Amino acid sequence: MGNHHSHKSRDVSPNSSHNGSRKSIPRTSSGADIQDKPEKTNEKPFDQMLPIERLAKILSDKAQAEDHINGITYNVFYKYLFPRYPILADKLYRYFYNQSNSKNDFIIPASFKQQCDKYLAILDDGVILDTWVKMWSTFDEVKDSYIITPDAFTSLLMCAYHVSMDHYSGGPQMCLSINKTLKAVVEGCFYQKQSLSSQYVSHWLADNVSRLLLPLHRYAVHAIATAWRHIDQNEPAESTGVGLTMPTTPTGLELTTPVLEQQGPFGQTKNHNPHLLTMSMSWLLAGALPALYSRPQKANSPSSSGTDRKFSIGLASMTFLSKIACSIPSHWTLLYDSDEQGLGANRFLHHVLGYKGPTIVIFRVENNQKFCVCSPCEWKESHHYWGGEGAAVFQLLPKFQLLEKGSKLLYLNTMIRGYPQGLRAGSDPRDPIITVDGGFEKMEWKKIPYYIETIEVWGCGDQVQRERQLEVKKWEVKEAEKQRTLKLSAADWLDHPDRYLLELAGRPQYHQNQT
Repeated sequence: MGNHHSHKSRDVSPNSSHNGSRKSIPRTSSGADIQDKPEKTNEKPFDQMLPIERLAKILSDKAQAEDHINGITYNVFYKYLFPRYPILADKLYRYFYNQSNSKNDFIIPASFKQQCDKYLAILDDGVILDTWVKMWSTFDEVKDSYIITPDAFTSLLMCAYHVSMDHYSGGPQMCLSINKTLKAVVEGCFYQKQSLSSQYVSHWLADNVSRLLLPLHRYAVHAIATAWRHIDQNEPAESTGVGLTMPTTPTGLELTTPVLEQQGPFGQTKNHNPHLLTMSMSWLLAGALPALYSRPQKANSPSSSGTDRKFSIGLASMTFLSKIACSIPSHWTLLYDSDEQGLGANRFLHHVLGYKGPTIVIFRVENNQKFCVCSPCEWKESHHYWGGEGAAVFQLLPKFQLLEKGSKLLYLNTMIRGYPQGLRAGSDPRDPIITVDGGFEKMEWKKIPYYIETIEVWGCGDQVQRERQLEVKKWEVKEAEKQRTLKLSAADWLDHPDRYLLELAGRPQYHQNQT
């Protein structure tokens, strides 16, 4: 009894006196108590959980009304969240279903809410890649691991491509060479193997194209977090951009595909030949390169009126996406095309030097092989290797793979004697990955020489950097014209090197009295 009494006294010690008796003073809200209340609510923010709770309740009610099931079915999940992406809806729903360990053909609202909360809490890029690869994988009981096939990996890449291109700044786009681009990625990852572990594929994506699947994740987060608005208000999904592909939607959902500055569709030249950098290849490189190459721009604010509530919903969606979705990339400008401007070192230097933004140099050699050298800074001639952390070398076709990346990776020299001439890329000066000769006619890769067929250089900076380069070129042309019309005095002509060259060519000498 004594021990029990003393234990009880310790339990009520905050409201008791030193001798163990309870105080008769009533409790009032003190400053400390008021400060404790927000800390308790911060453990589970109401504003953060409200959208998911409402979404689970609304989808459950829709399933009850349409499918007569007290839970969330795939039909409702696909119809109201991802109406234009059935494969994405199927994979994401199956992922929630398997994670919830449901024994029914549907997901109960409490489990659905729990899985949505877990999914929205994923912030690490590596975990995002691993999660999405597992969605397209199957569990092998023999190997006790998830495996993915080339066809499933192609489906995952195609889904990410469609989501990005459906929200292209100029409207939904489609590239005719998308199958060739995806085949190069699959061959670069699988090496003709029939299946690989999901962990290996996610690591390969992290090493080669680390940002390629992030827009797909952000789009799914956007749909889950905002879809309850149009469902609750009985509005179509198109009003808020969830699953929408129309270019006039005021959502501001711009993903990582760069906008190519072009005259014709998909960057066709005046000879009706497609550029080396196709639409799908630009999407792939934007996912492989740092964000420096797809510099963000400010989104155009959509027009709104007081009578149209759809625009106000779109503005709220833009505010949400500005924090989680990729920013709008800048335009990629064609600086040099050897098919139109001639192939040679002087042509390359004339059109590329002076551009102070990041650039992408694409080489097409024999057998339709393509290579890419990416510079995060301005090109310069030097007998030293240079380049920032964003420098990289890729093989684009017939298979896509990152050959090397890092600082001090680039080399360009056409003037300094005693040092190698041409362009080189690689961290080892004794054994560079790619070597271009001084005349820009041959390229060597893995000790094998190839004849260069076409070179393209794309500027990835803003329009101001391109205009400054053009202003410098105009100034150089004016200075060259001044030098041509420069009048020399007789004294200057006697010591001028051109006079000596004319004499060597057989021009008679003039005496001073004749001049």
